[in-house]
Amino acid sequence: MSKSRIRTRAFVPVAAAASLSLLLAACSNGDDTAAASKTKGKISLEFWSWTDGIEAQTKAWNREHPDTQVKFVNVAGDTAYQKLRAAVNAGTAPCLSKMDGMNLANFAADGLLTDISKDAAKYKDAYTTAAWNAVSPGGATFGIPMGSSPLFTAYRADLFQKYGIEAPKTWDDLITAGKKIQQEDRNVKIYNMAGEDPSTLVDLSWEAGAQWYKVEGDHWVIDFTSPEALKAGDVVQQLVDNNLASNASYADPGVFKTWDLGKTIAMTTSTWQLPIYNTNFPKSKGKWQLADSPAFDPAKPQTSSNFDVTGVLKGCKYPDRAAEFAAWLSSSKESLTALTDPASKSGLFPAVKDVSPYVDKIIPTEMFNGKSDSAQVITTAASRVGEQWQYGPNYAAMYSEMQKQWGQVMKKELTVKDMLASLQKWTLDDLNHKGIKAVAGR
Repeated sequence: MSKSRIRTRAFVPVAAAASLSLLLAACSNGDDTAAASKTKGKISLEFWSWTDGIEAQTKAWNREHPDTQVKFVNVAGDTAYQKLRAAVNAGTAPCLSKMDGMNLANFAADGLLTDISKDAAKYKDAYTTAAWNAVSPGGATFGIPMGSSPLFTAYRADLFQKYGIEAPKTWDDLITAGKKIQQEDRNVKIYNMAGEDPSTLVDLSWEAGAQWYKVEGDHWVIDFTSPEALKAGDVVQQLVDNNLASNASYADPGVFKTWDLGKTIAMTTSTWQLPIYNTNFPKSKGKWQLADSPAFDPAKPQTSSNFDVTGVLKGCKYPDRAAEFAAWLSSSKESLTALTDPASKSGLFPAVKDVSPYVDKIIPTEMFNGKSDSAQVITTAASRVGEQWQYGPNYAAMYSEMQKQWGQVMKKELTVKDMLASLQKWTLDDLNHKGIKAVAGR
């Protein structure tokens, strides 16, 4: 199932100076940024978010930190990024806001965030490298990681046994299992790929070691057609060509039935979705099992993840206090214990290096058959997120373009290889048109 509902937006033209400063920061590892701030006295910060449970933690912070009071503002997720852009342009933006990694990169490239590299450095060691990458597009740091969504596999153990297959350890295993199922029942699929959601290709590319965006010197390298990217694309192509995947739309309220009724019997999934399944899989509760996500290289298995982050907006007068609060929210034992409790309804899974204290309670025990160590699967996934992935300055716009072409791939009107070549050209043209220096990968 899809791991995220990626909200795309029209790309606002970016100033070449902003993109250049982003790259120069990467080259100097932040040495050109201002010295770490040292705010004194009592101050107030505004923080925008749309995550359940966060407001309660903001109040807990305020009780313990009288000199840094945080005003929480609940904003609608669907329009939050538009409101943030308008607020920055009007000079009324909050100091802090929830974001995803993709939009943080875009906001940074558009000059809408504050470089907090110096102030944030002291908090870096608490988080995974992949999580820190999400707040440091191009090398400069513009926020603090909030939560992660590492991928693993959920599958119908009863139906896997019925069809004589095992949890796939590699993507080749998944293809083989899908073909075996098709020989027995053409109405049953091993996987699902919605026509509106190309996140499967993103995840596989990440897991294969591809780097669609990478900084080198004073420019971006764009590489959708590397051997790693094409390897990921080939798996998607096999799923399409052999009719191994269902195409249930995540916009359909009845989407859960394809898994609950055994029409699709496996998925890559993540932590925030577990309570959703517990509620929406009444007929198959207790028949599911977790396993590691399929790997491309069993000797060096890695998975992918989406990241929620707390961005520091342009104009924030107190970046040191903003970073302090954001780090407390997403790394302190007090805050994480509360936010990872299902009762908070936050759906948050930590982006810190040690997730072990927070795993057991997020697993709905009635959902799984208990024949595998679910906690170990989740902990392993958190430690395997590929560290090479980077969001680029026009990633959101690129994703919108990919969505348009993805539907053609699902209908067998376009090959994945041709789509990747098209996305490479589109991304390069778009960046260079906006004055951002970018070259094709070699």
